[in-house]
Amino acid sequence: MAEENKENIVYIGKKPTMNYVLAVMTQFNSGSSEVVIRARGRSISRAVDVAEIVKNRFVPDSKIRDIQISTEKLPREEGGTVNVSCIEIYVTK
Repeated sequence: MAEENKENIVYIGKKPTMNYVLAVMTQFNSGSSEVVIRARGRSISRAVDVAEIVKNRFVPDSKIRDIQISTEKLPREEGGTVNVSCIEIYVTK
């Protein structure tokens, strides 16, 4: 795996999709050759959208190098834990 630093990671949340596309493009324009798109739970579909928009519209020569999925256990307010799905999409230029 490539060296991973905190600067080349884009965390996906509830903002509009194009905000995250702009964040990925900013990372590429600042010299990063790889950007990691991370999301949890309901934001996973937005992460996939961001990766596809970047790949198909803005950086046609980019590639999806790897996709990793996992599950995180998060504490619940009423006690116990809840499982949340996670995804990491590695986009290279």
